[in-house]
Amino acid sequence: MTNGRVHVTRRFVFNADLHDFFGTINFGRVRGFFIKDRNFALHPDVATVIAQIACFENKLPQGSPCSPVISNLLAHPMDILLSSLAAKHSASYTRYADDLTFSTNNPTFPPEIAALNGDHTWVPGAELDRLVSRSGFAFNPSKTRLQYRDSRQEVTGLTVNQKVNVPATYRYTVRAMAHSLFTTGAFEFVYKKRDANGTIILENRKAGENKQLLGMLSYIDHVDRFNHKLAIENGREFESTAGRVALFRRFLYFDLFYGLREPIIVCEGKTDNVYLRCAIKALSATYPSLVEAGAPPKLKVRFYKYAETRTGEITELTGGVGGICKLLKHYHTDVQHCFKAPAPRFPVIVLIDNDKGAHSVYEALAGITKKKKPQGLADFIHVTSNLYVVPTPRGPNNSETAIEDFFDEATLKEELNGRKFDRSNHTDDKPGFYGKGHFARDVVAKKAGTINFDGFKAILDRIIKVTDDYQAKLAKP
Repeated sequence: MTNGRVHVTRRFVFNADLHDFFGTINFGRVRGFFIKDRNFALHPDVATVIAQIACFENKLPQGSPCSPVISNLLAHPMDILLSSLAAKHSASYTRYADDLTFSTNNPTFPPEIAALNGDHTWVPGAELDRLVSRSGFAFNPSKTRLQYRDSRQEVTGLTVNQKVNVPATYRYTVRAMAHSLFTTGAFEFVYKKRDANGTIILENRKAGENKQLLGMLSYIDHVDRFNHKLAIENGREFESTAGRVALFRRFLYFDLFYGLREPIIVCEGKTDNVYLRCAIKALSATYPSLVEAGAPPKLKVRFYKYAETRTGEITELTGGVGGICKLLKHYHTDVQHCFKAPAPRFPVIVLIDNDKGAHSVYEALAGITKKKKPQGLADFIHVTSNLYVVPTPRGPNNSETAIEDFFDEATLKEELNGRKFDRSNHTDDKPGFYGKGHFARDVVAKKAGTINFDGFKAILDRIIKVTDDYQAKLAKP
């Protein structure tokens, strides 16, 4: 993107590729560079070892993490020469691996950089060709082109007419793939193989994998965020990308919650995952449908993993009842209007504390189901499709509960370096106390083998009831 940014809104954009870029850089060139370059000036024996590590079959190989770094070092003198050539003719120059780009707003394109051939094709100008040859490289004659302002201008796969952007055809293809996934449960991915000249010699359509579509959506989102940042920096209005973000979120929901390979449990936060995981493993003999006995035991359920990443921003699942309410509303809408693929095989189980915070969840449920607001007394609430909410069981005299209430007193009274457990998580204001994070990590996880988890049976029983209920729904014609 930074490569394409240089060439935005230019009258002319000239692209040229270097022929067999990595292959041109052989063992001798790599070794000689590290010996002769004044920034390295390595002993010949050391340079030989580095070249032996970096090269395969006497050249830099494709796919090696060493190849881009070393090739950039060797091509740097050429970059200096070409930058000077561009500046001399009021043009800009960038290189990304073997892809060279020049652009200008001049009335005519500098013939020293590119010239129109007799067959009406654009070729590298004589001076450009001389400097590249002098640097030990050569052009691929079939991959040079001059792009005009009134046509689509591309630099390293991104359009640069008005701003750096993903080509519309790419976005349309991704949207079609996602639509196919949502409606049929599958999509096709086109595999293309090109020869050395860039000509497509093989094109196969195969069943796509969700991770491929995830990568494509992430790519589009990355470019959008890059443009958003630039717009803010330059005080410009930014084109809304709400539709693309919504598509990305819908895909993540489908991948996480609809196309399941096992039941998934969504808790209010990271610490709840630790509690339940340890409880299930400790009670494996009682709950064989949740865990496979062994050393170590293998869970038959998955926990949603909260992460402070772009995925968390897109899904709006960042922990707490606020994120859970958004999950319930978004997923209900998606199931009703977008997800028409065969029914999910397993349930999504949202576990919530049955306390004051649960009331916002119950209000959301009432709005979704069009039924009376739940009071937290039922074992579970079926929301839509494979989505369920499980509140923690009420305590004595119908009292409110949180998941920590299901530990025994001995565990809750565990001290860490003289500090006591404080569930409020406001330990910064309370010297002598520790919070839920330390409780989960340093007490529950580390001492799981000695903790009595019998109190969690009441919660796990409800989870079993949900899995049974959903399988019964699937069995109905």
